[in-house]
Amino acid sequence: MNTLIFDWDGTLANSIDNIVAAMQRAAADVDLPVRSVREVRDIIGLALPDAVLVLYPELDDPAQAERLIEAYADNYLALEQSPSPLFDGVRDALDILRRRGFHLAVATGKGRRGLDRMLGNHGLEQYFDVTRCADETAGKPHPLMIEQILAELEVTPADACMVGDSEFDILMGHNAGVCPVAVTYGAMTHAQLLRCQPVHCVDSFDEFHGWVLPRFRAGQLTEV
Repeated sequence: MNTLIFDWDGTLANSIDNIVAAMQRAAADVDLPVRSVREVRDIIGLALPDAVLVLYPELDDPAQAERLIEAYADNYLALEQSPSPLFDGVRDALDILRRRGFHLAVATGKGRRGLDRMLGNHGLEQYFDVTRCADETAGKPHPLMIEQILAELEVTPADACMVGDSEFDILMGHNAGVCPVAVTYGAMTHAQLLRCQPVHCVDSFDEFHGWVLPRFRAGQLTEV
């Protein structure tokens, strides 16, 4: 059985704008400098405490860092009262991949409560065999998240593919020994993704679906 592991924000769900807005509003709320859209997009995919360290390396007050995290969570929840939509083609492609017998999994920098809320909002609770979140394992780009997914599904890295929109996803895929595929419609630019040497880049979820099906043959991913 073959396994497709997806990032959530920027790969399956079009939530980038809400993440950026929530982080910028949170910074203003706790009297920290507001980082640019590009700077915030570049930390999407990291666990939230790691993202704060990247955005504010000079921040040496743990209490203020925690206030920023709490303010971000509050702002993001308010913005997500109307849930971020799935990208075009995601639901139909997931249906097809499930019918073809793929294991489907999620590996995300979101917390468990946030992911479960999003899965429920979109009626996707039963679509994924395994999900892993940054608050219950090592954050990206550490490979533990993928390693736990593969262990639970009893599959080898050679039979798995990591799909994401950030360098952290691609590096995590490399670190875990799975096939990393980049989507270019999410948080990071095509040039940023190419620096991490993904096996392939796609510009839409429909394109990924069309790319992956012929490459899984006889239980093994082939890079043709």
